[in-house]
Amino acid sequence: MSIPNTSQPAEPSAVEDQARWFVEAVQPHDLALRGYLRSRFPAVDAEDVVQESYLRLLKARAKRKIALSKAYVFAVARNTARTLLHRQRIYSVTELGDLPDSVVLEEKSDVSDRVDDQLRFQLALEAIDQLPPRCREIFRFAALDHLPTAEIARRTGLAENTVYAQLAIGVRKCSQFLRERGERT
Repeated sequence: MSIPNTSQPAEPSAVEDQARWFVEAVQPHDLALRGYLRSRFPAVDAEDVVQESYLRLLKARAKRKIALSKAYVFAVARNTARTLLHRQRIYSVTELGDLPDSVVLEEKSDVSDRVDDQLRFQLALEAIDQLPPRCREIFRFAALDHLPTAEIARRTGLAENTVYAQLAIGVRKCSQFLRERGERT
């Protein structure tokens, strides 16, 4: 009978790794996410969207690594809110002009926020433009045209796995480009 070597730390379990990732990469964005959902989707319960989004995130993270956690968190929440809106089939039979002024929500953003958003978008486009040609084409289809992987594969004549690989390369290189310019990814 041999004595197990206890001098080396045990590898973290998948559950511990998942929990650590959630605490480090997702929870820091919780307050901003809730504010975003309340402002952009006032017709749905932000708490329901957050909980459903977290469930979807954990399921996705269990299958694969998620590189840009903040962007992914917000994208999942946005899609979840849209799905919930679609399920509820929320619509109004009242013309917008017939609503009292107090009901019409006006979304104004600070000028500096709009300028900052535009500058960040331009920087992201610069990052994409630095990618190798095939990777850039695939990344543009996914990031700017919001095409699903299967459609990108069809349009480019590549296998879906190749599209995934090119997207991973694009994410890594764009993240590096943005970090080098002081942007948090």
